[in-house]
Amino acid sequence: MMEDVADVIAALEGDATADAAAQVISLATTYFETTRRGEGPVSSGRSPNEIAARFDGPMPEDGTDLATIVARIERDVLADANRLAHPMYMGHQVSFPLSTAVWTDAVISALNQSVAVEEMSPTLTSLEHRVIRWMCGAVGFPAGSGGTLTSGGTEATFTALLAARAAALPDSWMHGVSEPRPVVLCGEHTHYAVTRAVAELGLGMRSAIAIPSVNYRMDVAALEREIARLRERQIPIMAIVATAGHTATGSFDDIDAIGALCDGEGLWLHIDGAHGATAVLSDRHRHRVRGIERARSIAWDPHKMMLLPLPAGMLLVRSERELQAAFAQRAPYLFHGSDDATRVRDQGVRSFQCSRRADVLKLWVVLQRLGRRGIALLHDHLCDLALQVREELVRHSEFEILHAPDSNILCFRYVGDRRADDETLDAINREIRERYNKSGAGWITATLLGGRRVLRVTMMNPRSTRAHIRALVDGLLGVAADVVGARGPA
Repeated sequence: MMEDVADVIAALEGDATADAAAQVISLATTYFETTRRGEGPVSSGRSPNEIAARFDGPMPEDGTDLATIVARIERDVLADANRLAHPMYMGHQVSFPLSTAVWTDAVISALNQSVAVEEMSPTLTSLEHRVIRWMCGAVGFPAGSGGTLTSGGTEATFTALLAARAAALPDSWMHGVSEPRPVVLCGEHTHYAVTRAVAELGLGMRSAIAIPSVNYRMDVAALEREIARLRERQIPIMAIVATAGHTATGSFDDIDAIGALCDGEGLWLHIDGAHGATAVLSDRHRHRVRGIERARSIAWDPHKMMLLPLPAGMLLVRSERELQAAFAQRAPYLFHGSDDATRVRDQGVRSFQCSRRADVLKLWVVLQRLGRRGIALLHDHLCDLALQVREELVRHSEFEILHAPDSNILCFRYVGDRRADDETLDAINREIRERYNKSGAGWITATLLGGRRVLRVTMMNPRSTRAHIRALVDGLLGVAADVVGARGPA
């Protein structure tokens, strides 16, 4: 029991030792070790209510010794957490994080510096500027480009479209959005972050116009026709959003063709490369983002295909001044300008966040540890794993493959003997995924393509092998047989 502040301070000092840290870090190292061996279930079979019940109870009145807390984390948290580091996890676009970045997270938290203001974080603010310049160079942006780290692709896209709004409607920060309201054109499979941003910027959801797709990529001819239609009706266009690595299929829009169209029309091109922009680092896959240098802004999530732990998003802009123009506020109690008139060092003037965690450090550490080539090799390996999934599925007529994988994502559908109708197959595919994931044998996701329920894998773990992929396919077939058998004859 803590009777006075001296007891509290003593506890804090005791927790700041290497021995105390080792107790907590051992949870992570043990987790990495057991998942490396493929031990244990990938996910929990317990219900949400069962899990929630173990955390019921009042707020603790008195403190508990660290060893007891560590034991409870192991028992009540880790035991039923999804194991993204397990080689049979093939689910969402969240990575099995690189261990060097995980350990660096502790240093970031220990320093606890906000990189919104240079004077609060002199080394890490400089480091963020340097890393951003590296990434701008990687995509082919010219001098004067820049950007900022973000919490993820949603914030990055929102910030980019805010900058596009500032360019199209310079008075909107002070006076709001006037008529005629501009529109944003995006593909029908665009991430919801785009339509969310359009609504949040005061344009209204109807101002997000979806362009149809061909083979899950934006139809460039349809985009050109829509631009011509809007020009004829004198409706202003604020931005075009292309996608490098669609969430559902991993497909890439034809960025070069869309960029050339935007250049000719004088339009702001934003690229949602949250998932796929890492292809720019790869010699084998860079062609998928050909023309990326034409963009005015790019969203890029290192916590996806660069395998950093959350959060680690990034926004790059061709002109850093356009990004700073998006935030037309003064805060002399924080932002004091710069002696260098060509570059404002404070990151808070170009970011939504004021209390900004120094996540750049873990990105810098990974770049130092693996280099561009090492990250590219990991990226290519994950893409190869998706090809291996396709190769295994082709061997079984019970599955229909819906697209060739452009990256590390593949969608497919259980069709059995192909006699069931689409509605029945929708229900079967839903149940296959639910039963398979609940079994703990593996973990996959699902989505809708063409209005139909399909199964989806995202290969985010370099530990996964051909043997794990075969186990996935065999496991799905086994579950499918049980599901179809339980339904009885059609």
